[in-house]
Amino acid sequence: MGLDGMPRRLYSCTPSRLNSWLDCRRRYRFTYLDRPSPQKGPPWAHNSVGASVHNALAAWWREPYDRRTPAMAGVLLGNAWITEGFRDQEQSTAWRDRARHMVTGYTATLDPAHDPIGVERTVATRTAAMALSGRVDRIDQRGDELVIVDYKTGRRPLDTDDARSSLALAVYAVAAARVMRRPCHRVELHHLPTASIVEWEHTDESLARHIGRADEIAIEAAAADERYRAWSATMPRARGRGDAGPRTPPEVPGEIAELFPATPGPLCGWCDFRRHCPEGQTASTPRQPWDGLADD
Repeated sequence: MGLDGMPRRLYSCTPSRLNSWLDCRRRYRFTYLDRPSPQKGPPWAHNSVGASVHNALAAWWREPYDRRTPAMAGVLLGNAWITEGFRDQEQSTAWRDRARHMVTGYTATLDPAHDPIGVERTVATRTAAMALSGRVDRIDQRGDELVIVDYKTGRRPLDTDDARSSLALAVYAVAAARVMRRPCHRVELHHLPTASIVEWEHTDESLARHIGRADEIAIEAAAADERYRAWSATMPRARGRGDAGPRTPPEVPGEIAELFPATPGPLCGWCDFRRHCPEGQTASTPRQPWDGLADD
C-alpha cells in the first residue's frame, strides 16, 4: 500500500493502450498484463499493407530533396513490402502493386521541398494521472501552427467525425504542442485508398475534453492494473519462453478476472487472442488473415 501523502505513480500509456481498455478489457489484460503474453493468431494481411505503406512514406521523407519523387516512393514501397498474412504469393504481389499505386499517387500531391517538423516522431505529455506518449506519422508546420497527419490504409472510407472523435489524434495534438512549444489544433486523416483527406480543427476546450477523457480511462485502468499486479506478485514465476508448449493466459481468480471482462461481438473475429476467449469465439465468426483486405 502507498503511504499517505505520497504522490501516486503516473499511469504510463499510449493512445493504443487507452483504446484497448475501452474496446475490450480482456484483450487489454492479454496484451499488457499477462506474462508471458498469450500466443496470438497469425499475422493479418491488412496490417502488412498498412505497415509497408507507413514505412515507405517515412523513408520517402528521409530521402534528399531531389530524390523525393513518386517513382522513388514506389521503389521504397517495394523495398519495405511485408509479405505476412496473405493467402498466397499471387495475392501478396497484387497488393504490393496496389500499395505502390497508393504511395506514388499520394506523394505526387506533396511538395517535396516542404519538410515536415517530424516524421514518425514520438511526442509525450503528462497530467496528474498519466504519462502518455505516442508516435505520430507526420507533423507539419503550416503558418504558426502544427498539424497532426495520420496515414490510413483501411478499406473503410473516412469522414469528418473520424477525425473529430479520435482520442489518439487529440492527445497527439496536445503532446506535440507541449513538446515543440507551438500551438496545435488541426488534425488530419489521409486515406490513401481513396486519395482523400478528412480534417478537424480542435479548440482548446475540445482538446481539454479529450485529455480529460484520457485521464478517466487512465485512472480506471491503473486501478485494475494495480489489483492484477498485486495478485501476480503472489504467484510462482511463469514458465519461461524456452519451455515447450503454446503460451496460454494464466488462471486468474474470479475477483481479478471480473476486472477484465470480455466485450463479445462480431469484431471478436478480428481479435489476435480469439483462441483464448470462449465468449469471443461464441460471438464471432473466425476470420482468415486476408479477410481485412478490400475486395480485389
